Amino acid sequence: MSELKERLKNDLTTAIKARDKVRTGTLRMVLAAISTEEAAGAAQRSLDDEGVTRLLTREAKKRREAAEAFEKGGRPEQAEAERAESEVISDYLPKQLTDEELSALVAEAVTETGAEGPRAMGQVMKVVKPRVADRAAGDRVAAEVKRQLAG
Repeated sequence: MSELKERLKNDLTTAIKARDKVRTGTLRMVLAAISTEEAAGAAQRSLDDEGVTRLLTREAKKRREAAEAFEKGGRPEQAEAERAESEVISDYLPKQLTDEELSALVAEAVTETGAEGPRAMGQVMKVVKPRVADRAAGDRVAAEVKRQLAG
């Protein structure tokens, strides 16, 4: 079993004992999503740490988007609940890149590829994506690439 999955299970037990409703609910939901992902497809499989991290990133993004939607819909209580869940999930994700770090990585990739203009965005993204891995959301990376290629 992946170390991250084991940590999630242990933290769930701790949260239940501490009667932390938000953390308990969020961890249960995440573990259920992991089980669903492992059971999906033709054959049962076990996710490694990388697969669990990808799933956690996806779940955190869902929470952020839901919080924005609730905020726009005039439901601040639900938006706050989604943000709280997103924060719990974020504890298990790799440290996110700062804007400066992301900008430096993109600048390096632009120089390396010799890319110019917006048409070269795919070329730069191909180089930047593996370096960024799960440390920045794809939309943040794309926005930075677009900004640097436009300038």
